[in-house]
Amino acid sequence: MSQTRGLSRRPALLIALVAAGASVLAGCGDEVTGSSSGDKKFVQGTGKITKVKRGDRQDVPDISGKGVDGDRLELSEYKGKIVVLNVWGSWCAPCRAEAPNLAKVEKETDDKDVQFVGINTRDLDRANAKAFERNYGVEYPSFFDPSGKLILRFPKGSLSPQAIPSTLILDRDGKIAVRALKELSEKELRSALDPLTAEK
Repeated sequence: MSQTRGLSRRPALLIALVAAGASVLAGCGDEVTGSSSGDKKFVQGTGKITKVKRGDRQDVPDISGKGVDGDRLELSEYKGKIVVLNVWGSWCAPCRAEAPNLAKVEKETDDKDVQFVGINTRDLDRANAKAFERNYGVEYPSFFDPSGKLILRFPKGSLSPQAIPSTLILDRDGKIAVRALKELSEKELRSALDPLTAEK
């Protein structure tokens, strides 16, 4: 192969790698199954909710970092509780639509050993994330993850949060019991949580 042909392939390879990386971080999904949406400029979620039997569940990666409030936050602190882990961005319309549902169910399950935690992603300024939390009554902590590096901690082939919004529900052992690649209603969230709160 000539040196000229090798050089001409490098830009194409670089573009392909950048596009692949962007697709992982660019998800802002709704209930439409499918590919990217031309005018919305985001990758849509599948609209699927996956529930995993107790013996087949995978461990969640150890996620830690700074929160939206600037304080240190570690997911492992909540082992022993059921954890609702929601990936969101203030710029994401489906995230804004589901935020009141999450906030309401969080308050209702406060006495059931359930902990809500967010991962705020692609907000470059904490002020936007803080305003979102104020506007939608979100009182639970969220990781501040502007680059999406925490989301990339999930191994390939695992039940990773592949769109924004995504919600994972972890059992008391820190294993992924539910994944929702969609905006959740109160009813859907309660339906996913109730069997887990009943587990002994």
